[in-house]
Amino acid sequence: MKPRQRKQYFRNMKRSDDSEREKRRKRRRLIQELGEQRIPYLSPADPGFQELWDSSYAGLALRQSSALPDGLHERVQSALRTLQRRGCLLRDLVRVRDRDVFTAVSRALVGQPGYTYRYLDTRLFTIPWHCEGEEGQKDEKDKPCCDSDLRDACKALWELNQFFCSDVKQQTNARGVKRSRSDTENSEDTPGEGMCEESVKDRLLEEKQEEEEEEEEEEEDSGQGCSHSSPPSSALPPDVAGLVQFNITLINYMDPIAMTQLKEEPYYGMGKMAVGWHHDENLVPLSPVAVYSYSCPAEPKNEGVTEKDREGQSKEKEKQKETKTEGEGTSKEELKKEEGEGLEKEEVQKEKACWRVGLKVAWDIHTPGLALPLQSGDCYYMTDDLNRTHQHCVLAGDTARFSSTHRVVQCCTGTLDYIQKRSSEALENLHTDPEKNTKSLKSLLPSTLQHIEDIHNEVEFEWLRQYWFQGRRFARFCSWWTKPMEQMEKDWKEMEQMTQLLLAVVEDENTAQENRREMADILLNALSDRQQHRQTWRDSRRTTLQAERVHTNTRIHVC
Repeated sequence: MKPRQRKQYFRNMKRSDDSEREKRRKRRRLIQELGEQRIPYLSPADPGFQELWDSSYAGLALRQSSALPDGLHERVQSALRTLQRRGCLLRDLVRVRDRDVFTAVSRALVGQPGYTYRYLDTRLFTIPWHCEGEEGQKDEKDKPCCDSDLRDACKALWELNQFFCSDVKQQTNARGVKRSRSDTENSEDTPGEGMCEESVKDRLLEEKQEEEEEEEEEEEDSGQGCSHSSPPSSALPPDVAGLVQFNITLINYMDPIAMTQLKEEPYYGMGKMAVGWHHDENLVPLSPVAVYSYSCPAEPKNEGVTEKDREGQSKEKEKQKETKTEGEGTSKEELKKEEGEGLEKEEVQKEKACWRVGLKVAWDIHTPGLALPLQSGDCYYMTDDLNRTHQHCVLAGDTARFSSTHRVVQCCTGTLDYIQKRSSEALENLHTDPEKNTKSLKSLLPSTLQHIEDIHNEVEFEWLRQYWFQGRRFARFCSWWTKPMEQMEKDWKEMEQMTQLLLAVVEDENTAQENRREMADILLNALSDRQQHRQTWRDSRRTTLQAERVHTNTRIHVC
């Protein structure tokens, strides 16, 4: 890293810290202002729900289960159950404000071979979806990297991904035509998009902070969200402007019975949150997100009750209802009113029993929130700039739930091809004498040495340690990453040797004094950073071992 880049890096770090302090200050001010009150939110049963959706949440689109092609539900749901049955869905150890936290949600990443997804200092490695004509999915013995069950499961998720790629584009185009007509008719209302003037001012003031916003405070305990918003952009990137190409899906499994410490949604009183308020991070700017929701069938609560018993209970309730009507002289109008109120309460209870996605305009206490119930098999899309300007959470239902969240992740630095090319760049500076079998550095230019040490750190901390710490848990299901990561470890050992060669040059008194000082500075900074990062990883490993020990003891006690 060049001195100017290093200064810029520390300026960005300071700005991020300042942003975090400012965000906490605003959150405290917001909570103090609210006091015991709650910001209103609307559900489908509330008047004005659709108007609020159209005016303030236009980037959200719901696709009911009937919109999917015949047979796709069955294949996708079977695939999700297969991933769970095989033990592929695992909790991640993430880092939130310098603390290691296990996610309550169990996850797996499926997608393009060689792709990764990074969130909260954790890199996930894809189990490749086995689409037709895809290459590079065999190991060195020419065997498939996954068994047939897992291949079929991943292929079903790829089929769902293909449907989303085309359907999201159609929905976006249809909504764009509708919105352009509306904008033409109501051009004076365009700046506020249906919000009051005070709300617009709040949004403008807060958007500067959103660009560097980190994890929401309510997510700290569960480690669920992905809080970095996508960078702002004035136009759609080329990849998004054409056919949407989702390159990964993040599979989530949530069981409210096992998630014992679900927090109450703090601002609107929406209920228990399985995933706190957040923006999805590491995405292509303005790219859409598509989510498939599958709620597992609830277990029957009265297993010993027969059909005849149910009929008897139903008749008994009818008798009690008639007796009450005759004995108290309840009028038909009052009875209808009571029935109407009962039905309304029942609808509310049914709605809260469903899994719901909650949405809010980021840092806006004037615009009501939105809570959208999701029936099993429903899908929803977040399009346009919704992920940047809004936040969303997942509100727990009564049953377990799978979700398949399809995304267009940033792939410029997150693919195997990228890091392999970086490793090759570094190793080009290593010369091996074929006769003496000795090694030396080709160039001692400070810029070259700094570049190599940067790659060295990236290979170790962004890839190798991430994989050996959490990624290789999937090796027992899928061998796709095994050989590339073994080769990367060999490259890393070569880079370690290059650092030793640089140290020998610095210690050599025959080296020019000016060059020695500059090379020593580069080496000292690189080794200091490396030592600090290695200590962080040792601490994380200790956290994991302690958690595994507690889990094992608990399992033994239960058995």
